Amino acid sequence: MLRARDAMDRGYAQPLDVPALARLAHVSEAHFIRTFRATFGETPHRYLQRRRVERAMMLLRETERSVTEVCFAVGFGSLGTFSRTFREIVGESPTEYRLRGAVSPAPTCFTMAWTRPSSFGEAPPSRLS
Repeated sequence: MLRARDAMDRGYAQPLDVPALARLAHVSEAHFIRTFRATFGETPHRYLQRRRVERAMMLLRETERSVTEVCFAVGFGSLGTFSRTFREIVGESPTEYRLRGAVSPAPTCFTMAWTRPSSFGEAPPSRLS
């Protein structure tokens, strides 16, 4: 499972599929999905989406790339899917996130820990209003 998760962390922007990840873990596809979820608390697909959104958050904060460029740079194939997934995980659209600005006087390590998306795919309640 760790090999597959590491491959997802390294290749988040590339198209990844369950059969290839299951081969890395040396298990069947069905067993891979069940075991991954039991081990890491989310499906492989949701884990990959969250990793992509985390990277997108960094790009939106630190670059001047357009939302569309960020969308494709992190591996999403559709701007609509990217925006919907970003909102589900972060609680606001990519544009709202960029406009709000994630500037903080706190050290970067604290900022990263505080702004990291939930592993359960739901935005914090304070950001939903």
